[in-house]
Amino acid sequence: MTASHSDSLVVLFGATAGAYGAKLGSDERELILLVWQVVDLHSKKVGTLHKSLVKADNLDLSDQCREVSGLTPEGLGKAEPLDRVLQQFSHLVSSDLKVLGRSSYTLCSDGQLLIRQVLHPETSKKNFLLSDCFYSFYDLRKEFHTCYPSSAAVKDQTIKSMAEYLGLGTDEAEEDFGVWQVKTMVAIIFSMLSEGCNHVFTEPETVKYKYETGPCSKSETVDSETVIRARGLPWQSSDQDIARFFKGLNIAKGGVALCLNSQGRRNGEALVRFVNSEQRDLALERHKHHMGSRYIEVYKATGEEFLKIAGGTSNEVAQFLSKENQVIIRMRGLPFTATQEDVLGFLGPECPVTGGKEGLLFVKYPDGRPTGDAFVLFACEEYAQNALKKHKEILGKRYIELFRSTAAEVQQVLNRYMSTPLIPTLPTPIIPVIPPPYTIATGSIRDCVRLRGLPYTAGIDDILEFMGDATGDIKPHGVHMVLNQQGRPSGDAFIQMKSADKAFMVAQKCHKKMMKDRYVEVFQCSGEEMNFVLMGGTLNRSGLSPPPCLSPPAYAAFQTAAVIPAEAAALYQPQALLPTTRTPQASAAAPPTVTYYPAQAAQLYMNYTAYYPSPPVSPTTVGYLAAPPGAVAAAATATHTPILPQPGALVRMQGLPYNTGMKEILSFFQGYQYAPDDYNGLIQLSDQARSVLQAPKEWVCL
Repeated sequence: MTASHSDSLVVLFGATAGAYGAKLGSDERELILLVWQVVDLHSKKVGTLHKSLVKADNLDLSDQCREVSGLTPEGLGKAEPLDRVLQQFSHLVSSDLKVLGRSSYTLCSDGQLLIRQVLHPETSKKNFLLSDCFYSFYDLRKEFHTCYPSSAAVKDQTIKSMAEYLGLGTDEAEEDFGVWQVKTMVAIIFSMLSEGCNHVFTEPETVKYKYETGPCSKSETVDSETVIRARGLPWQSSDQDIARFFKGLNIAKGGVALCLNSQGRRNGEALVRFVNSEQRDLALERHKHHMGSRYIEVYKATGEEFLKIAGGTSNEVAQFLSKENQVIIRMRGLPFTATQEDVLGFLGPECPVTGGKEGLLFVKYPDGRPTGDAFVLFACEEYAQNALKKHKEILGKRYIELFRSTAAEVQQVLNRYMSTPLIPTLPTPIIPVIPPPYTIATGSIRDCVRLRGLPYTAGIDDILEFMGDATGDIKPHGVHMVLNQQGRPSGDAFIQMKSADKAFMVAQKCHKKMMKDRYVEVFQCSGEEMNFVLMGGTLNRSGLSPPPCLSPPAYAAFQTAAVIPAEAAALYQPQALLPTTRTPQASAAAPPTVTYYPAQAAQLYMNYTAYYPSPPVSPTTVGYLAAPPGAVAAAATATHTPILPQPGALVRMQGLPYNTGMKEILSFFQGYQYAPDDYNGLIQLSDQARSVLQAPKEWVCL
């Protein structure tokens, strides 16, 4: 039995097969030794000192463990496993308490590592429960510093340093490993209980029994010293799985936020908020610990990042999540006509929804249209499990996907959909406000640099920050992100500098400089080499390799200009893919422009290259100005400037397979072509460009 004001302490010491001291538990090694003794706080008597070896699944001991403990694999092979040792522990402690005439006790350990970083994680992985006594304990180091404020800081305390501070004459070499530590801890406790100190053990450390869910508001203040980012999670992992990974550490209420990708699916990352910085620091020690067969990376994060993912402002969501300790299930793929009654009927009486209709939350677009997603609350794990058994069952004519979810995911999904711009609600056509015509550079002058190994999350702003003062030497529209076939960053980028000297200086200064958590290679190159890579070729130590859809002889002629079709030219602007700062300018001050590309480059875009460049961007970004219909008509009449097509010229495709590329989309629309004459009223065409337009139209998918 334990109590908040116990009359006895059980002094506990342990060791693992790996690291010792300040790194105990950081390497996931198993417990191999437990030593304990009961101390009566009133009579100052002690029970029998017990030492028990623990048989680990892996008996390969580290060199440090062999040296410090003197234990051998042979001796450990005859020991009992952890679950039986813990049963013996409970039985022997109860027997000692009866002898001393006491009934309650609390554990007391040297620091927090043994309880939080060893016992709780290991028993969680081995799927057996710890008794209640392991959820409350005294940290002897903290109690010692409270009793003796002039002693060393808590993080610098050791059993030996505390004994030396009190002048205790104990010789570590005279006792077995573990026995000396417990005897010395008992002597320290008796010194703290002496008449000169009269220390009282009143406020034990606590370990939360389970993770508590709850909402988070964007108006909350989140301390950045309490947040970590976990990376490499299995995509199906829930907040409870993450809480189990950090078992022994206290996560704040609603402190697990699963991150979603641009498609609204989990991306294997989560932000976790702990109750204080001490718990966060212990969580960082679990870097590359395992969840199943996967190792999980753990890094520091900020409070702003957590609020961006988990914070919400919707009153409807706050009311939905106000019911505490509920299990949340996400439903995806609902018919757009589905009602609350339909969903309740689909789930059935075997998994009743908390509050009936009040336990349902449909996700909608800003204009009120349903997205096909919904969240459901269940009062217990049994009801949630019954609901998950209906995964991919049919409602109407569609199969429904069901997943475990979290309060943070509810906020994130709602925030994403409520801020999504929709094609039907776009304003009137807009006129791009950009400088004079842009052309892709050519020639052998080495006035460009190539960035290789960029983080996939890096954007234009990250690149400009990476280059520092050298951003002032970048040519207008001289930043080119290289995208893969799915339109995602490939990890490469090219930058056109104002001169070869500037390019050389940047390559020397920035080569292997860190961006986020990766180093980036920076090489000087020519405009011609840049074009080869941007058009699908490769540039490496062995030389140039042609793009997969262009024969080698065609490289020689990159000079003849051709005009890309109007729709592509109008859409191929920085703001189409990259968020930029809007600059207030007068539309009349911007001369009409046409974006030019080499003839072979235009042909390449109609084929299926593995990589292609993003829209060119300048360090000083440009914005779009919404123009009234009259201004658009005047611009179109006065020049052959390409403008955005009128409604009906764009096609939106939903429900594409995750790995779909341009080739599959174009094959899907095979047979839909534009005759060259369709463009004569809008732009001037050369014969070579006219032949390009006879190829299948490249559809724009949003």
